[in-house]
Amino acid sequence: MLEREIKLRFSDPLVAQSAILATGATPLRQRRLQEDSLFDTEDKQLHSRQCTLRIRGDNGENLLTLKGPARQAQMKLREEYETAVEDKQALLRIFEELGLSVCFRYQKYREEFSFKDVTIALDETPVGTYVEIEGTEKGILEMTRLLGRSSEDFIVDSYRSLFMKHRNDYGISRNDMIFENS
Repeated sequence: MLEREIKLRFSDPLVAQSAILATGATPLRQRRLQEDSLFDTEDKQLHSRQCTLRIRGDNGENLLTLKGPARQAQMKLREEYETAVEDKQALLRIFEELGLSVCFRYQKYREEFSFKDVTIALDETPVGTYVEIEGTEKGILEMTRLLGRSSEDFIVDSYRSLFMKHRNDYGISRNDMIFENS
């Protein structure tokens, strides 16, 4: 499946939520904590191929996702394969046997909305508030416009990249993007 998405930065979650609801978007999934773990080999084979292997914990469910390299485009565009994981511990053992281990963890509170052919996620992260829009190019551009933004506001970086920039800018020593009280 081809994933197309962008992020937009907002000053805080209430401003973002008000802007989303003002577009006519409807609530899809309520706010909850998502905990993501990225995996790689010791020599960073996946990272060197610009691929991402992730397990996402979301309300008691676990999703395994493989993302291919991002294509050069105005929006982040990449192959994505995702499936539910019934036995996370078995999968972790399989990963260990394959030489894969957690290389980065991140958390966010996510609330989702729907509008025409896009899904809008309001993400509260330890490094700021972001609205992620995923769907068709036309839908993303329309939602961006309705939110009072333009393509010049697009952020196509991953949360890992955003965290690494934030960590370097503020001299943070921790290696994972997790909330302080975790």
